[in-house]
Amino acid sequence: MTTPMQLDAAAIRARLQRLGNETIAAHSLRFFKTGPGEYGAGDQFLGIRMPTLRKLASELRGVSLTETLQTLQSPYHEERMLALLLLVAQFQKGGPEQKQAVYEAYLAQTRFINNWDLVDCSARFIVGPYLEDKDRHQLYTLAASSDLWERRIAVLATYHYITRHDFTDILQLAEILLQDSEDLIQKAVGWMLREVGNRDKASEETFLLKHYRNMPRTMLRYAIEKFSTEERKQYLQGLR
Repeated sequence: MTTPMQLDAAAIRARLQRLGNETIAAHSLRFFKTGPGEYGAGDQFLGIRMPTLRKLASELRGVSLTETLQTLQSPYHEERMLALLLLVAQFQKGGPEQKQAVYEAYLAQTRFINNWDLVDCSARFIVGPYLEDKDRHQLYTLAASSDLWERRIAVLATYHYITRHDFTDILQLAEILLQDSEDLIQKAVGWMLREVGNRDKASEETFLLKHYRNMPRTMLRYAIEKFSTEERKQYLQGLR
C-alpha cells in the first residue's frame, strides 16, 4: 500500500506552481467571471485541470488539517480547490471528532470558498452529511447571509438529504430564497428542485404549482429541465 504524502502548505504550493499552464489559466479567468464587478472578480488561476487536482488530492491524503487550511487560504483558485478536496477526504475518512473539526473549520473559512465550483465540490459532502442527524438551523443562518457563496453552501448542502428522499430543508430554503437576485442562487435552487423531481415528481410539482408564477425564470427553467416539452411550455406560459 502506498504511504500517503504528508507535505506542508509551502511544498503543496510549490508543487502546484510547477503544474500550472498559462493557456488554461487565461481560459479560467474568463470562464469563472473574474472581471471587475463579476462574481469571481480578482481571483487568480494557475491553470490546472480538475482531473489533475483530484489525482493530486488522492496522493496527498495524508496532509494534516492545519496544512490543508493554510492551503485553503491561498489567492490561487486551484490551491483552494485542492484544499477543499482534501477536506472532503478528511471528513469522509474521519471519526466523529475529525468530522466535527473539518465541519467547523469549513464554516470558519467560507471567505475562501468563493466560487460556485468550490462550493459545489464540498458543501454537499461536508455540511450536509455533518448536519444529517443534528439540528440544521445552520443551513438557515447560511441562507440568510449577505454572502452569495454562503447562501449557495446552504442550498448545495441539501443535496445530501435529497438523495435520501428527505426534501424538507430544500423546500423550505427554496421558499426563503425564492426572490434571491443572484443568478447563481437561482440556478442552485432550481437544480436542487430538479433533483427532488428526479426522485419524487409529485413533491416538486406541489412546490412549483404554489410558487412557479413568482419564481425567477432562471430558477424555474432549471427546475423543470427534465419535464416533457409540453409540461415545460405550460409552466413557462403560466398555464398550469
